[in-house]
Amino acid sequence: MPTLIIRRAKITDIPRLTELLATLFSIEIDFKVDYSKQSKGLEMMLEDMETRCILVAEQHQQVVGMCTAQILVSTAEGGSVALVEDVVVDSSYRRLGIGKELLIGIESWALEKGAKRLQLLADKNNTVALEFYKGMSWNITNLICLHKR
Repeated sequence: MPTLIIRRAKITDIPRLTELLATLFSIEIDFKVDYSKQSKGLEMMLEDMETRCILVAEQHQQVVGMCTAQILVSTAEGGSVALVEDVVVDSSYRRLGIGKELLIGIESWALEKGAKRLQLLADKNNTVALEFYKGMSWNITNLICLHKR
């Protein structure tokens, strides 16, 4: 297998990252693909590299996966936590350990930022992803995510 590179995203990666998000959002019924909105969100994340992180996985000089996280303050923890979102690997590159490497990288980043806990949002119907996270020692909580527009 060619060398896998895990690195911070760059502004020039945004078109490819929006394609990966489209793949992810096709699974998650709560979100709609809107390349303009997704590009704007990615740009905003890249503007604050201190409390936000986008990691990409690159093989053959092509971005094949991504993972995002943001630092938040938790009153329960009395300190910083990291919210992990947008874990996605191109379907042609799945089951090669790329998602695992992205999550290890994002966890390392979060710990460097002083995060006391990592939280991860996942679609409750994405059983493949949930099994993957379980295998990486992520625990399902009793909390549910709600949102309002």
